[in-house]
Amino acid sequence: MSKKFKAMVLSCMDPRFQSLVFNYLNKKGLKGKYSAFTIAGAAVGVTHNKFKRWHTAFIENLATSIELHKIEKLIVINHRDCGAAKIANGKKEFSLANENHIHKTSFQSLKKILKKKFPKLKVDFNLMGLDKKVQKFK
Repeated sequence: MSKKFKAMVLSCMDPRFQSLVFNYLNKKGLKGKYSAFTIAGAAVGVTHNKFKRWHTAFIENLATSIELHKIEKLIVINHRDCGAAKIANGKKEFSLANENHIHKTSFQSLKKILKKKFPKLKVDFNLMGLDKKVQKFK
């Protein structure tokens, strides 16, 4: 990674994942090279209708980060067993298929929003488990 690399990380507030996300980013060579936006559900929290009031805060924060820190990339890290994803799931069984659908939908929704508002921004979508395994999404 170049020293000029500037990123913003969108991750969940779940305390179980704070050190996992930090360590993952450090292993990627990003220590001290990213701004952080932490909110319940990460992409779920900034796209799902159950959390609609949070959407504008994220977009405004991202716009400010782009302006102030010259952010070129957004790294999104959702996680398994997410409480916000469970809320978004409603009363349906929180099966692996439903969980995957919620995360994939949040990534697709965010990608669409970002393409419209920040067309030059690169985006990296990830889903992390408690076992530290990370699944990439496009």
